[in-house]
Order: sequence, then structure tokens, then C-alpha cells
Amino acid sequence: MKKLLLAILLLFAVAAAGLYFSPTALLTTTQFVERRLAGLSSQDIQVGEFSIRYYAGGPADGETILMLHGFGGNRDTWLRFARHFTDRYQVIALDLPGFGESSKPEASYDVASQVERLHALVQALGIRKLHLIGNSMGGHIAALYSARYPAEVLSLALLNNSGVTAPTQSEMFQRVQRGEPNPLVVRKPEDFDVLMHFVFATPPEMPGPLKRHFAEQSMANRDHYDRIFAQLRAHYVPLEPELPKIQAPTLLLWGDQDRVLDVSSIAVMKPLLKQPSVVIMKDCGHVPMLERPAETAQHYQDFLDASRG
Repeated sequence: MKKLLLAILLLFAVAAAGLYFSPTALLTTTQFVERRLAGLSSQDIQVGEFSIRYYAGGPADGETILMLHGFGGNRDTWLRFARHFTDRYQVIALDLPGFGESSKPEASYDVASQVERLHALVQALGIRKLHLIGNSMGGHIAALYSARYPAEVLSLALLNNSGVTAPTQSEMFQRVQRGEPNPLVVRKPEDFDVLMHFVFATPPEMPGPLKRHFAEQSMANRDHYDRIFAQLRAHYVPLEPELPKIQAPTLLLWGDQDRVLDVSSIAVMKPLLKQPSVVIMKDCGHVPMLERPAETAQHYQDFLDASRG
């Protein structure tokens, strides 16, 4: 009841921000609402040369769930999904180095480098065991982490992850191989609509000023994202030899309408894992925790419960 009342009051605040303030104020207010509903607060920590910004919440004595976003994403990716877990788990959702509000020095942001940075972060936070969940590039990082540090991982959830060669090549890779622009990088305002329709089966409704704000933010990072995408391709780490090293129960969850990474990837990964579970969400795209957060959270909770036997 308290959460419902809080939601109503905060939604009024969002409406007020939309009516009287700028898109930046509307976004800030919306994020504040989502953080409060999820029971998360914003924190940062210095790990080596990187200042890393993250959300944290939930009981200090609860098991830790660490959430990793995909290419071009940030920790806000997980807000509506995370609210289903902070009553029971200690939840951490970070801006990976090079993304969001974490620092972006001149460095390599390939998957193997990010795994070692993630391990340093886990040690700095004093986490001994954790549940890992990652989407897209974040799933690639989470899987490689679980292969390299299997004793630390209680469970692994991979949502539309990169890192395997799918039997059916995705539309994104077909475009890239033809020399077309990367559809995940926004270069002009109208590209943002293209991006939304590319990653969602059913894109969310969004006010025009807020859409323009997101487009401007994305365009400001286009050169940076182009460099990172090139690094990911140049220093690609295939998961096929790594997956058999993973000891933890592993959830493979995919939207069947994913145009970025094809759902046929599951057919490659499942036979290589010791304890796989599979969920394919119908009429869902590349980011199920954003497109259908409550349903995705239920699938994940079912997996966590089952992994305990």
C-alpha cells in the first residue's frame, strides 16, 4: 500500500515536471520516481582509473544480484525490472566503464578488459558470491566472468546476449557486413526512432521533447560508441569455448523478435552449458527487461527459485 501511494504521488511529480520544466527536468524526475519505486540509490566508487556510478539497494544481508546493461545502455535499463527484487536481494546495477555516468578515459572497452574491471569492482565492494544477469554485451561480459571466476557465481542469467555465432544471422550483423551504418548508434535525430523500432518489438510511447533529448544524448556519444564497437569486433572473445567452464545454473532468456542478436543463438549455447534453462518470450525484442519488465522479472525469479532446488 505504501508503494502504491508513493507511486501515485511521484507520478504527479512527473506530470508536473513534464508540464512546467525542460526535458532534462522531466527525465531527472522520472528517474527519481523509478529509483524510489525500486528502492535504489545512486552511488559511485573509484576502481583503478575508473570512477564507476551504480545503483544499489535492498537488504545488506541479502544475496547480491549484479546487473549489466548492453552496448549503448546504462544502469537505468534495469530500474523497472529491479524493483521486483530489492525486497529480498541486494541489487547492484552499474554503468559499465565507458558508458552512462561512469568515466570514459581513452582505453579499450573490449569484453575481456571489462571482465577484469568488473572483477576489481566486485572485490572493491567486498562481494564474495553473486548472481549475475546481463543483457546483450552485458550478457557476454557476464558469461565470460562466470567462466573465468566460476567459484564466485551463484547463478547466471543471459538476456539476448552477444558472444556466439548464431545459426541464423541477425539483421544487425547482415547490415554491418553490407557496410551499412550500425543501427545501434544514433547519428542524426531521426535515427533514434529507427533504434527504438530496432530493439523493441513494441516501442514504448515517449513524449516528443524527451525523445529529442535522448537523441541528442546519443548523438553526442556516437564517436565514442563507434570506437567501442570497433574494439568489440577487433578483440572479440567467442563464448563457445568458455561456456563449458561455467558451473552455475544458467538462464538463457530471449525475445523471439530480436533483430540485433538472433534467438537461434540459444541452440548453440544450451548444449555447452552444464545447467541450462531456456525461456523464449513471444513478440518481444532485444531488451525484454525494458519491454516487459514484470514478465521478465517473473521468469528470472522462477529461475532463481528453481536454481536453489
